[in-house]
Amino acid sequence: MSSRASAIQCERLASGVRLVTERMRDVRSVAIGFWVGTGSRDEPARLAGASHFLEHLLFKGTPTRSAAAIAEALDEVGGDCNAFTTKEYTAFYVRLLSEHLRLGLDILGDIMEEPSLSEHDVDAERTVILDEILMHADEPADLAAETAMSALFPGHPLGRDTLGDRESVGATTAADIRGFFEEHYRPGNVVVSVAGDCNHEEVAAALERRFAARPGGAAPVREPVGPDVDPLVVVRRPTEQAHLVLGMRSVSRFDEARWPLAVLNVVLGGGLSSRLFQKVREERGLAYSIWSERNGYFDTGCTTVSVGTAPEQVDQVLEIVTGEIEELASRGITPRELDVAKGNLRSETLLSCEDSGARMSRLGTSVLLYGRAWTIDEVLAHIDEVDAEAVQEVARSLAAAPRTLAAVGPFDADAFDGAALGLTGRAA
Repeated sequence: MSSRASAIQCERLASGVRLVTERMRDVRSVAIGFWVGTGSRDEPARLAGASHFLEHLLFKGTPTRSAAAIAEALDEVGGDCNAFTTKEYTAFYVRLLSEHLRLGLDILGDIMEEPSLSEHDVDAERTVILDEILMHADEPADLAAETAMSALFPGHPLGRDTLGDRESVGATTAADIRGFFEEHYRPGNVVVSVAGDCNHEEVAAALERRFAARPGGAAPVREPVGPDVDPLVVVRRPTEQAHLVLGMRSVSRFDEARWPLAVLNVVLGGGLSSRLFQKVREERGLAYSIWSERNGYFDTGCTTVSVGTAPEQVDQVLEIVTGEIEELASRGITPRELDVAKGNLRSETLLSCEDSGARMSRLGTSVLLYGRAWTIDEVLAHIDEVDAEAVQEVARSLAAAPRTLAAVGPFDADAFDGAALGLTGRAA
């Protein structure tokens, strides 16, 4: 390890918790995160949204700390806390001055060990979550994104919204939530990540005392993804703008092709100089925003292109998007595009480590998803190794992958030429 990386320590504690810390000697803050290896894809259909439900509920209090007491304790020391849910994990974190490290560990330890999960809190948060679901349904861009995921992974938990749906959230009981918590929120399925002015041994000792009486737990067993997609899903809405998401199956987070795919994504639509932004927005003025992004999961992945445009310009925009994907597959990228994309990824990687919160997040996800703490130098080395040939090979795979179009706007499915867009729903 380099001298910068040598401050990182990682171990599995006797309780089963995996702990990773990074000591940052030049800061006076500390960020603490508890990362649970369970997300929305790990929920049975009848409990869809349970992970997100717990995101709302854990900070509601414990037998020894009310929600108000938690908020007051953090406010008193100028700290903050939050949580979020993804398809494959859920995270809870606090950031505060390093002199209050023990307080942060105590609060997170309390909510992870013995949350109240009372019927009153479950009923109250159910109303909040149902409103959140309605809010997302009212936002066409969000609806298009959620529809695209459902079409890319039809009938599979990966295709479900992390919020769940009105039926599952409405039917979930406090007993259901407690059962889901007891199954998944156990030490063997948890990573604790701490970055800032911290001492590894001190953190390890505090965690061992807390979780020694509640061992067990493991990563969930996941349902494999099938090969097919729903080629075209159109949601008719009386909107002024059309919202489109063109999605393609791509590689998992473990596949070595993820590195050239990252470069390809920057070239396609991941930056201001990308092909799609320049051709659609800058040269022709066909959309205010257009971008591409990639997501890697345990056993699969997807790459999407999202755009909002006037309904009468949909055909032109989709022609440009599909044309650029085919062009990248047939002719590859230029040397200049390779340099720009690699420089972008390099800077993005380094800038993501500028504070204790960002480093805590990077380490937590690294250990949870890959089983070890990736160093910055390792990530940069993988980026540097990408060449134009590898990027073109990934582009060929992307162009041939199962593809779907999700559209929200004032039109019906017959407004789209599925064959011209390559929407065959074919298997990989």
